[in-house]
Amino acid sequence: MAVAAALVGSSAFADTTLYGSARVSVEYNDLDTVYLDARAADGSLIPLIKGYDAWDVVNNSSRLGVRGEEDLGGGLSAIYQYEFGVDVTEGGNWESNRPKWVGLKGDSWGSVTLGTQWTPYYNVLGVADVFNDSSTPFGTFKEKTGYLGYVYGTRMDNSLVYSSPNWSGFGFQAMLVMNGDVGATDPTTPSELQKCNADNKLPCNLSSSVDMYQLNATYKNGPFFAGAAYMAVDGRSFDSYYNDPLFTGFKYTAPNWDGDQWGLAFGYNSGPFAVTLNYEDGDLNTLYYGGGTNVYVTGAYTFGNNIIRGAYGYTDPDKGEVAYYTDGVRTGTYTQDTINTFVLGYQYNFSKRTRVWAEYINSDADSDLIGSQQSLSIGTRVDF
Repeated sequence: MAVAAALVGSSAFADTTLYGSARVSVEYNDLDTVYLDARAADGSLIPLIKGYDAWDVVNNSSRLGVRGEEDLGGGLSAIYQYEFGVDVTEGGNWESNRPKWVGLKGDSWGSVTLGTQWTPYYNVLGVADVFNDSSTPFGTFKEKTGYLGYVYGTRMDNSLVYSSPNWSGFGFQAMLVMNGDVGATDPTTPSELQKCNADNKLPCNLSSSVDMYQLNATYKNGPFFAGAAYMAVDGRSFDSYYNDPLFTGFKYTAPNWDGDQWGLAFGYNSGPFAVTLNYEDGDLNTLYYGGGTNVYVTGAYTFGNNIIRGAYGYTDPDKGEVAYYTDGVRTGTYTQDTINTFVLGYQYNFSKRTRVWAEYINSDADSDLIGSQQSLSIGTRVDF
């Protein structure tokens, strides 16, 4: 109760809500070895995560927060949210870049908010984020299991967001990310890009002004949803660095620091049936050198307190092979492969706040860096 009083007490004259969600699961993971996008002196790939199979009790994005609104009169309101990640299995509480923002909202013009926020990109493509498992390394809607926006299309810190009013189902959002500056102000190589701190999603010296911008447009009418989203970073292409006669490495970065990405999403939810369809295309992701595309389809059927869900994802690189150079000479090839992802899940709702689930994920790939991965998640969630 002392924590609740501390969180809520300073907002005694506002409409403030304390909320939280405890999410824990028992998981079995079977992973092939994942490699770094670099090579040892003998030319071999360097292992990043050694393949393994093991059981574990894991946290699934449990959180605790406050949110609220204060009526300022004349159709103007102050709005805010302050949310913390809570690890109910191994400690590490009050961490993560979960939403923390403050702003103003007007009845006629929409809202402007500043802080760490969900992105316009996710607010469209996230219509397909329907499963419960969100643990590392498999979170169902994460990188390598379907969603190309996992790193830069979820939540962004140091952001300003404008959200329009609802015009008969139509709306749009715009986000600007401005990270300040640190270290080299004019980086000439990707290695000179630096973050202000470990929690930043983007390097602080990516640009001297706006580091990233995102836009979306949405339409919702009854059971139907449609949206389009776009995001881009304002960094350098590093052409002179890659064109050095004695260059060593891959002539790409993932993400492309001068890249962009767009996506379309459609959803339909009527009665016991719900379906979604996502399409993404671009090089603002960490999955592929040179960019790629992703198609992700989900379906759900509800009967009584039961929900059965299924999903299929097809992720495809724009470049099947990427050359590796040593002192300007091509000495190897990195193969990028398609990834087929299958997900099957069952959820039972004891109430509106309490549920249990069982979900199975199979991500089938055969590239130089990423192999096949499987996961079984059996968990519970209680909201308050």
